Amino acid sequence: MFDSKAQKQSKANIAVTPKNSPAKLAMMPDIVPQQDRIRERAYELYESRGREPGQDEQDWLRAEREILTP
Repeated sequence: MFDSKAQKQSKANIAVTPKNSPAKLAMMPDIVPQQDRIRERAYELYESRGREPGQDEQDWLRAEREILTP
C-alpha cells in the first residue's frame, strides 16, 4: 500500500538562494580558484611524501591552511 506521509517525510529540506543574490555572485569567482590551488597543493604534498596513501586528509588540511591563511 502507498503511504503518502512516508514519502513526504523522506524528502530532504533544501534551501534555495535567489539566482541574483549579491552575496552569491560576490563569493563564486574567488571560491573555485582557491579550491583549485588547494587541490594542487595537496597533491604536491602527497607527491612529496612519496605518494604514500592514507594521509590525504592531512595533506588537504595543510594545503587549506597554506592557501587560506593571509
